[in-house]
Amino acid sequence: MREIPGRRRRLLSRLPRLSRRRSGRPELIGAALTFATEWRWPVLPGVAADPEGRSRCGCPDPDCTVPGAHPFDPGLLAATTDERMVRWWWTNRPTAPIVLATGGRAPCAVSLPALPAARALAALDRDGMRLGPVVATDTRWWILVRPYSLEQLGELLYAKDYVPGSLRFHGEGGYLALPPSETGRGTVRWERAPLPGSAAPWVPDVEAVVDAVVDALTRTGVSAPEL
Repeated sequence: MREIPGRRRRLLSRLPRLSRRRSGRPELIGAALTFATEWRWPVLPGVAADPEGRSRCGCPDPDCTVPGAHPFDPGLLAATTDERMVRWWWTNRPTAPIVLATGGRAPCAVSLPALPAARALAALDRDGMRLGPVVATDTRWWILVRPYSLEQLGELLYAKDYVPGSLRFHGEGGYLALPPSETGRGTVRWERAPLPGSAAPWVPDVEAVVDAVVDALTRTGVSAPEL
């Protein structure tokens, strides 16, 4: 077959990018296997950020609000703890974010914007509140909690005089990206890392976290943006 010089140059120019994509990030598959096989948290690969613009998502939605940090193909129901499936996913998609399917066997989460979250956690520390892992990006933090039902959450919120609108709840049927994922909003990291060991990390009840966070936000007069 006749070689087309222009096409060959284009292909050669792509080789470093393709090589980096294949090599991926070995820490991602290691983390995904730990979550799935040791902690028994169901996970699946998220959509990668658009390589032409990291603030955009690789999914078809041009207005995606969680770029790179959500499932798309496969869908959320495919989340699993099966070692073979997890290993196959991240072998074939080595840079994919790790998405946790919240609820059921996995923790749920309460999230809020980063600045008021830092203030709330400082208040919780002063009050001696025990927290489990906290996931963070530059813009938002997620406090992991024990699984809860919609009825339980509804009763909890109904009893409150005031619930900051910036709070978000990630329960059954929800999801969040786990460290060390790279998303369109930046790197996902541990703000409070799990203690080392093979057992799944301890997490508090949602009642304790919501009570303390709402109280901390109210006492500190935080006016959090609706993010």
